[in-house]
Amino acid sequence: MKDLKRITFAPGLMGGQACIRGMRIPVSLVVNLVANGMGVEEIIKEYPDLEPDDIKEALQYASWLTREELHPASV
Repeated sequence: MKDLKRITFAPGLMGGQACIRGMRIPVSLVVNLVANGMGVEEIIKEYPDLEPDDIKEALQYASWLTREELHPASV
């Protein structure tokens, strides 16, 4: 995985979900907002603690998670 500095994991925070910079803002929330049409400026207006680079890195992390590899089963 790429060296992501803004994505954090803590067992006691949001159940260990990937969050933005140790805040109670999960990556999944940010990705969901983008997927539903919110722009960076709108997201930051709703969540003023976020920075544009937080959103960019959340999307990079989500992209990395969805890389799929197919490996044919040996018969």
